[in-house]
Amino acid sequence: MQEYESTEKETAQEPEKEEKIVDGFQKIEDTVTGGYQKIEDAVTGSYKKMEKTVVDGFLKMEESIVSGFNRISDKCVEKMFSREGETVEETKERLANAEKKRTGRMD
Repeated sequence: MQEYESTEKETAQEPEKEEKIVDGFQKIEDTVTGGYQKIEDAVTGSYKKMEKTVVDGFLKMEESIVSGFNRISDKCVEKMFSREGETVEETKERLANAEKKRTGRMD
């Protein structure tokens, strides 16, 4: 009879043990998952910083290239096509109007 009682007590305690084990595993899982999340956030943050740096670099490069092209284009228009006393903008407008007349377009 005593043997039966001890088995009964052990059976009653097993769900508590099981619950503690599950809680322990859950804590470990949360800790590991949290650690992986921190790593993921750090890596993602690094990639975003690199992306911003690269994109900013390309935007600056684009801006300087377009600016340089426009300066060269303006100098060419000024030297080759402008009449005396005429500004670059006036020359470009005159050339655009002449092109419209030549092609018949009225854009």
